[in-house]
Amino acid sequence: MSELRKVNINGKEIEVPGHYTLMQACEEAGAEIPRFCYHERLSVAGNCRMCLVEWVGAPKPMASCAMSVNDLRPNRDGTPANIRTDSEVVKKAREGVMEFLLINHPLDCPICDQGGECDLQDQAMGYGRGRSRFHEPKRAVEEKNMGPLVKTNMTRCIQCTRCVRFITEVAGVEELGLINRGENAEITTYLQANLTSELSGNVIDLCPVGALTSRPYAFHARPWELRKFESVDVMDAVGSNIRVDVRGPEVMRFLPRLNDDINEEWISDKTRFVWDGLKRQRLDRPYVRKDGKLVETNWGEALDVVARRLQGDPERIAAIAGDLCDMESMKALKDLMDALGVASLDCRQDGAAIGGQGREGYIFNSTIAGIDKADAILLIGTNPRLEAPVLNARIRGAWLNGEAEIGVIGEAADLTYPYEHLGTGPEAITGFGKGRGGFAARFKKARNPMVIIGMGALARPDGAQVLRAAGKLAAAMNVVREDWNGFNVLHTAAARVGGLDMGFVPGEGGRDFAGILDGAQQGDVETVYLLGADEFDMAQLGDAFVIYQGSHGDAGAHRADVILPGAAYTEKDGLYTNTEGRMQEGLKAVFPPGKAREDWAIIRALSEHVQRTLPYDDLEALRKTIRRPDARLFDPAKLGKAGKMRAGAFASPVRDFYLTNPIARASVTMAECAASAAGLKQAAE
Repeated sequence: MSELRKVNINGKEIEVPGHYTLMQACEEAGAEIPRFCYHERLSVAGNCRMCLVEWVGAPKPMASCAMSVNDLRPNRDGTPANIRTDSEVVKKAREGVMEFLLINHPLDCPICDQGGECDLQDQAMGYGRGRSRFHEPKRAVEEKNMGPLVKTNMTRCIQCTRCVRFITEVAGVEELGLINRGENAEITTYLQANLTSELSGNVIDLCPVGALTSRPYAFHARPWELRKFESVDVMDAVGSNIRVDVRGPEVMRFLPRLNDDINEEWISDKTRFVWDGLKRQRLDRPYVRKDGKLVETNWGEALDVVARRLQGDPERIAAIAGDLCDMESMKALKDLMDALGVASLDCRQDGAAIGGQGREGYIFNSTIAGIDKADAILLIGTNPRLEAPVLNARIRGAWLNGEAEIGVIGEAADLTYPYEHLGTGPEAITGFGKGRGGFAARFKKARNPMVIIGMGALARPDGAQVLRAAGKLAAAMNVVREDWNGFNVLHTAAARVGGLDMGFVPGEGGRDFAGILDGAQQGDVETVYLLGADEFDMAQLGDAFVIYQGSHGDAGAHRADVILPGAAYTEKDGLYTNTEGRMQEGLKAVFPPGKAREDWAIIRALSEHVQRTLPYDDLEALRKTIRRPDARLFDPAKLGKAGKMRAGAFASPVRDFYLTNPIARASVTMAECAASAAGLKQAAE
């Protein structure tokens, strides 16, 4: 904590930490400071000069973003330095800066896609002179190729370099830069190639003018036409906070919401641009398979067919919940299966060996924000850049700002930060710390060591044994103690922790995911209820009767004998628990298409058809029945199961970042991104 210093701002004396910039001090005093290049989460550039303030007695105005309170000397009489943000000197300086910024800026506000939410437009109105004295021709800049997501109009660029600093510092992919000098200066990609970062779309939000805009969203809507709803992202297990912008019945775009504990103010490209997948390949009416073909039907007939199948032998019935399910729908389905006596149900469609040994054994115990405190991080069987890009940016931040050291057991990949590769499989876990020196020795001496184990290590036949080995390693290295719990599980599915919390796992005598598939192939499981489950080979269901409830016509719907059309995550109020065990609510932004209904309501209606009416009639009553176990201090060495681990390298379950779920696979934008990434990879090879 730096020493407090006094400073006089606009006649008001305040006391602030000495490391504060003048901009922060002025805002602490209630003064508004315009800026273009400055951003709280990026390094200080000091190149737009819009934030000029007057230090009384100084020969010229000062850039408030690049000067700290510690840099100020007291007045000759010992009183605190005087800073003015509203003097005539400041007014004239800001008008001059704005006039220079607009020398070459095109007058295309009426057709600019940034219109209505442009910082330059707003600040020109507030701080501009009102007229220009320049009559020379404006320069034009050639457009740049930044890929299928970011649309460029570089003639509008004011060289604030926010995009350059974000791509370099936060995303960790040095692909943007400022070339040339003076009037010829321009932002460009170094190799005239697409941006390869999974976070590249954030430069659109950072750009204070219309130089970088969203290519998929371009010219679709104006900001004043949109209704805005707060929601939660389900493309991964991080639970990023998002804003859903809607016009009429359509979702038009996703934007990030500020949450320092989870996603700060960033979201991944998949989160941001998947919205067009909500409009395509939708299931909007019930279907029943007759004579080998799916035939459209009504809700009454569809539910009657399902009810007849669910009234058979409960040992021959099973249910699997998918990766995008909300907690309410999983709770309703579990309650229905419990009422029917069905014990074979599972929410782990990747077969991960987690759950059943306490909540602390399957959540991100340190919390996502806890990454900032870690000084040594061991990644086991995970590629966070593909599985959770926003969380990966946190790890990079811990390395960049906190000088955390990182070790990896698993695939060697470009994670955007340096690390020590310790091995590829289970043998590296058991051998960790046996040698002298190296990362293991530094890890053992770390103040806040952290282990992050992913589905690449747990979603294997020997996943329980790998979990036990990782737990023993954590126990030996003081990863879990009263004041710090650094044992973390990184999930890839938004629904996974919520399903485990409410016990959507096999009951006594029930089959797990692998057992359900085996039973279906052997003929022992005759009916399988898929609640949005698409991420496995449907051929493994054999001749079983398949009921599919979901929003998109993906793998599950193609295999189904009955289709019950459900709602996507933007079309219902839903609770989601992220990988750190934080429950969040996503709000309904639009209505489901056609005859589709909210998932919990479908299951509630089905319960009446099977004479097992569930004891709630509305969402609030259902939510009151949801109980979550509490996390507590635990012994990580007791996790998993004892036994021999198999040889073989850990492999991340995410092979194509852009196509991991039915909504993403229905998106044209995500298909373009996947094709672009594949082309770049092939060219590199």
